[in-house]
Amino acid sequence: MSGTSLDGVDAALIETDGEDVARPLASLTIPYDAETRSVLRAALEEARGVEQGAPVPYAIRDAEKRLTEAHAEAVKALLKKAGLAADQVALLGFHGQTILHRPERHWTWQIGDGAALARMTGIDVINDFRTADVQAGGQGAPLMPLYHAVLARRSGLPTPLVLSNIGGVAQVTYISGGTVIAFDTGPGNAPIDDWMHRHSGKPVDVDGAFARSGKVNDAALAKMLNNPFFDRPPPKSLDRLDFGSAAVEGLSPEDGAATLTAFTAASLARAREHFPEPAAIWIVSGGGRHNTFLMDQLKARVNAPVLTAKDAGWDGDAMEAEGFAYLAMRAKKGLPLSLPTTTGVKQPMTGGKLHRH
Repeated sequence: MSGTSLDGVDAALIETDGEDVARPLASLTIPYDAETRSVLRAALEEARGVEQGAPVPYAIRDAEKRLTEAHAEAVKALLKKAGLAADQVALLGFHGQTILHRPERHWTWQIGDGAALARMTGIDVINDFRTADVQAGGQGAPLMPLYHAVLARRSGLPTPLVLSNIGGVAQVTYISGGTVIAFDTGPGNAPIDDWMHRHSGKPVDVDGAFARSGKVNDAALAKMLNNPFFDRPPPKSLDRLDFGSAAVEGLSPEDGAATLTAFTAASLARAREHFPEPAAIWIVSGGGRHNTFLMDQLKARVNAPVLTAKDAGWDGDAMEAEGFAYLAMRAKKGLPLSLPTTTGVKQPMTGGKLHRH
């Protein structure tokens, strides 16, 4: 299961050996209610002021409790949908919600109580996927590349192939033969969502309609793209809040949304500078693929066909949840979750913590 965005819980059921087999069976998404989303936003803000090792503030403990309960409800709903009992499921992969990501300090923080989720569902849980990688000097992200590689092998699509997930942060996985390269490219939906929340009271820009009603400010866009992060060679990763909206302050709400959306697309296109050779095809998953203005901006900037996950025969809403289910089985077997070419860790690294039910 994935709770990496503030939209809600994505849950997926797969059959997997954690290696070459990963067969999707069922999935669902349960949006957070307004109160839960507000509590999670408060936890994100609170986390920015917490020192490493300091006591956890109440706002974050409250958010973790609510988040865990929401995931337990999602598990029960998914089991009901699939017609399965808890004892027919071997393992839950529980990513939780990232509230702080500071790999340069060997610190990444995902809230979500794995032990409580195991008790609530009656299923063994693996969580805390990123800490081991970060403590070993890796970026701790992205973690989807090994699952992406399995999907690509089974797809028959041309390579080199790029799978891009646009969530709060945007990422790419570049796959060519046995080569798997991955990194965070820049902002995803987070600055757009935060801008929308502030200027319209809505959590997202549905279909990109608000941005489409505005005009991209080229000067602000150029200023945002003049950031050393984009030149830095991968692997590299970001915190959800690393890119804000300072450059578009003073623009109209519509122009600000258009410019932030173009920034996400342009920063994704700049990822091409770090590929060994041009990609034959791009496939986009995550919530960002629903933003048609963002997709149009991306298509205009990358010199290759851009498809959605659905076009490739995959469930773009469930891919990340499927991926953490796959990684949970890898973690249980002690197999690597990350590679030097995906997170910069010195050697292939396993991770995760097991909680028995």
